[in-house]
Amino acid sequence: MALGGWPGGIEPSTAICRLNVDGTVSVVLGSVDLSGTDTSFKQITAEAFGLSLDQVLMTRGDSSNAPYSGGAGGSKTLYTVGLAVQKAAEDAKQQVLQIASGILDADLDDLEIVDGVFKVKGVPERQATLQKIASVTMGPGARNEPVYGKGSSAITNQSPAFAAHATRVAVDTETGHVEILDYVACQDVGFAINPAEVEGQIVGGVVQGIGQALYEKMGYDESGQITTQSFLDYALPASIHAPSITAIQVEVASQYGPYGAKGVGEPPLIPCMPAIANAIKDAIGIRLTSVPMMPQNIIASMNGNGKNGHS
Repeated sequence: MALGGWPGGIEPSTAICRLNVDGTVSVVLGSVDLSGTDTSFKQITAEAFGLSLDQVLMTRGDSSNAPYSGGAGGSKTLYTVGLAVQKAAEDAKQQVLQIASGILDADLDDLEIVDGVFKVKGVPERQATLQKIASVTMGPGARNEPVYGKGSSAITNQSPAFAAHATRVAVDTETGHVEILDYVACQDVGFAINPAEVEGQIVGGVVQGIGQALYEKMGYDESGQITTQSFLDYALPASIHAPSITAIQVEVASQYGPYGAKGVGEPPLIPCMPAIANAIKDAIGIRLTSVPMMPQNIIASMNGNGKNGHS
């Protein structure tokens, strides 16, 4: 077993949410789609308006005209940009509610959203679709301002995510080959806006950690020239190297991220290498202290000749 954590990133961000003439909603961002973040941004926006994901569009510009979103990186994009998207969607929703209030001649407190349609509570026949609301904000003679919500975030507090990993390995004492038999990764994810994507991030982080633990090495010859300068020589884990990985999501909500979400991309990498090293120690009684823990290093350490291991 091994434990690990990662503080996560923070950076200001801005997002725009606009209502389109056909009743769809566009989110305008400066961040790229990183490991499925667009899907989560769509979910956040759809939640505000009661829409399906196909009614939310993602739009982005270049750095000269897009809203500032900061760097796109692991353990920060959803945490920071997602909060800006949530605020922008809520801002646009409030603007729509004001317009719907005038169309339906009802107080704001008497309105509700059901499947993207604004209705008067208790009087379901009095309703206005987003397309209807859009029609009074765009086009010649429209009497309302276009719906253009803005949201910004400047989170100054990190929401660290911690993980506990457990693994079983088999070590061939003749060849030094390590086979990972089973792997369990338990991680605090804050709140999983998209559980399937979160699981993918955890599994991907574990596979990356397996690569660093057992395969990936920057090799150099006696003259200092790199010998692993292409993927023909630099070993990356493939599907055949990935064991059964069980990802367990624990939700301890952040008080800062959207809906309590935290960054999840990097924490699963941190405990991976020590967990595998601990399993190898349990199997053969040798403590390896550097990575990658390659077969030749394991055999050398078992023979008392290794520089990166001791019993």
